[in-house]
Amino acid sequence: MSAQTNQKSEEVEVDLDNLDDLLSALTAEELEELNGDFDPDNSLLPPSQRVRDQTTKDPTGPFSREKLLQFLEEKAKQEKDWENAVPYKKETKGKKFVPKEPERTIINDDDEKVETEWDEILNAATEEELADLAAVLGFHSMLTQTQYYASLEDREIHEGGFSGFAQAQKLKIVPDEAPNMTDVEDSIKKLKSNDKELKSLNINNIKNISIERLIELCEALKENTVCVRFDMASVAATDKVAKALAASLSENSTLKTVNVESNFITGESIVEILKAINKNQALIELRAANQKPEVLGNKVEMQIAKLIKENDTILRLGLNFEFPDARIKVHEKLKKNLDILRKKRVGKDEATTD
Repeated sequence: MSAQTNQKSEEVEVDLDNLDDLLSALTAEELEELNGDFDPDNSLLPPSQRVRDQTTKDPTGPFSREKLLQFLEEKAKQEKDWENAVPYKKETKGKKFVPKEPERTIINDDDEKVETEWDEILNAATEEELADLAAVLGFHSMLTQTQYYASLEDREIHEGGFSGFAQAQKLKIVPDEAPNMTDVEDSIKKLKSNDKELKSLNINNIKNISIERLIELCEALKENTVCVRFDMASVAATDKVAKALAASLSENSTLKTVNVESNFITGESIVEILKAINKNQALIELRAANQKPEVLGNKVEMQIAKLIKENDTILRLGLNFEFPDARIKVHEKLKKNLDILRKKRVGKDEATTD
């Protein structure tokens, strides 16, 4: 019979294009068996279709949580507890822990042998002895500068302490610098009158100077032939003041040092100042770092490098460059100017010696 059945099954041809006719030829039992043939590992099917429904009993009623809990409680009361084959007996397994006795040492105290612990020795030590011990063991972070150098130089410690791990020195109060009392109005008058005593003008850190006064001060430098140093740092100068200073530097050939650090001058105004400096080729030092627009930009930095390359007298430039190309070019040009100055000085010294 099995041979005949296998022969018949081999002769049956399945036409996948006519699945409806094939399914209509199946019995109810065969359809039920086919309906339960699912792949549980097929993630494309929903969970309800990965397994066949094996619940054949009809529901006895709606779900009731209270009845379910009552049924579980009654069933648990009817069941007997598990019997222990071995009764409980309190016992300790393994070896009993016995703490080791702390190591002790013997020291001589007034020619008498006294047995003590290391903690007792350290508690009895003075601060100078503890500082020396910490310095020998290399615990520099536990010492202040005063304690460390006092232990190295075998001096007594008169300040600080050794009661904690990190000891700080007493704060040394440094008095504030005296305010700049330069009279701006009087300085403008002296610049305009070419006062011979006003060779250096410093208005750094003077607050509440109006932009108009700063512009007037810069314009007074235009025809001055005495002042050689001008410091105007941290006075809230803007581009208007920088342009007025550039106009004065284009005609002034006396100034050697100009300081406009810590203001609100942009990179374009710094370029204008450098253009004005290149006209007379007299300025030696220009400081314009720490402006409010911190980033100059590649375009401005390359313009500054080009202008410095055309200047043969400037020796020091205070500016922060972001790009290494402009920084290297400026550095090489300043180094070249210093070499030229050194050769001139050496030549004069040799001529004087001869």
